[in-house]
Amino acid sequence: MIYKRSSALFKEAQKYIPGGVNSPVRAFNAVGGEPIYVKEAKGAYLYDEDGNKLIDYIASWGPMILGHAYQPVVDAVIEKTKKGTSYGIPTEIETQIAKLAVEMVPGIDKIRFVNSGTEACMSAVRLARGFTGKDKIIKFAGCYHGHSDSFLIQAGSGAVTFGAPNSPGVTKGTAKDTLLANYNDLAGVKKLIEANQGEIACIIIEPVPGNMGCIIPKEGFLEGLRELCHQHSILLIFDEVMTGFRLAKGGVQELLDVQADIVTFGKVVGGGLPVGAFAAREEIMNHLAPEGPVYQAGTLSGNPLAMAAGLAMLQSLNENNEVFKSLADKTKYLHEGIAKVLTAHEIPHSINRLGSMVSVHFNEDPVVDFDSAAKANNETFKKYFHGMLKRGVYLPPSAFESYFLNDALSYADLDFTIQALNDLAPELKN
Repeated sequence: MIYKRSSALFKEAQKYIPGGVNSPVRAFNAVGGEPIYVKEAKGAYLYDEDGNKLIDYIASWGPMILGHAYQPVVDAVIEKTKKGTSYGIPTEIETQIAKLAVEMVPGIDKIRFVNSGTEACMSAVRLARGFTGKDKIIKFAGCYHGHSDSFLIQAGSGAVTFGAPNSPGVTKGTAKDTLLANYNDLAGVKKLIEANQGEIACIIIEPVPGNMGCIIPKEGFLEGLRELCHQHSILLIFDEVMTGFRLAKGGVQELLDVQADIVTFGKVVGGGLPVGAFAAREEIMNHLAPEGPVYQAGTLSGNPLAMAAGLAMLQSLNENNEVFKSLADKTKYLHEGIAKVLTAHEIPHSINRLGSMVSVHFNEDPVVDFDSAAKANNETFKKYFHGMLKRGVYLPPSAFESYFLNDALSYADLDFTIQALNDLAPELKN
């Protein structure tokens, strides 16, 4: 494939934007080479500035669950735009999407909309601290909750890719209040709680992480966290920015039947526009200003265009519960096809999958946490990424990212992807 225009655009961007990108993983530092520039997208496909058509397996990192330029979302945004793009004053549509979200997700009474997943997680932790009167939080190595200072203590995804999980600019005072545990290690969490008795406000976790690959919780792990939080008056925060409205209508809480105290959302809830949200039972949410003392605000929060896109997306998912089975079936088909090819070519691998999330690790051992994800062969992954891109398949440009399937993908697209890997496999083995 030819990438002349993308390369030229990247060089131009580097003059004016740090690293040439507005989010680090886009720079291809983890895989080498230069990023492609997308001109447009439709359904399951990306069309770059050089005229190449690519099958898309990131879906804008999750939100495009029904495919790019999904017509009901496009129509909703266009109609709302005609009436103005922002007011900074309440609108009816904010209540409409809030009511629908509360109906779809178990265990929440109220929800507040913000502008990003980072903002949602930051606000959720502040709310937990304000509600409990305690300062410390527990997070998990490899889980990524955005770039707020409290979370950049061995973060996943881009922070790992760039080798700086403890980012400069994060103060020692902030770092000391963030305790680090290992995902799927319940005993380790117990020790942290015992060592910091009465000081921990919340445990925040991606219940199904997507930033060290797709990691599956071991049986009893999330249930164990729930019980520990109950015993020690700690709030359990599920970061469902990736999994919310994707793995099920009610997210992981519905799918795995584990109840969090606070839940954060992003990605799907905005239908592709910049939206985040956090939600909880009424007792907790009433601590937020203007009802309570915990301050949180945002000039563009509840933006009418973003609310219109999110409402159209949630309505489509709420009215078509079968879409989650369709996505899970397609993801299983892709998983089995990739595994068959890699096994036939004797390429060491481990594949994790849940619902419409899947990740391929070039490592024979099970990938259950950050450490095991980091042991995979990154050089093989680089060859895999570029080899698939050359054949018309766009995968996450980092070994620490989950794939996010969209329901516009056809089985012909999946077969094309599996065949592309079969063609590439001899190069990976060598």
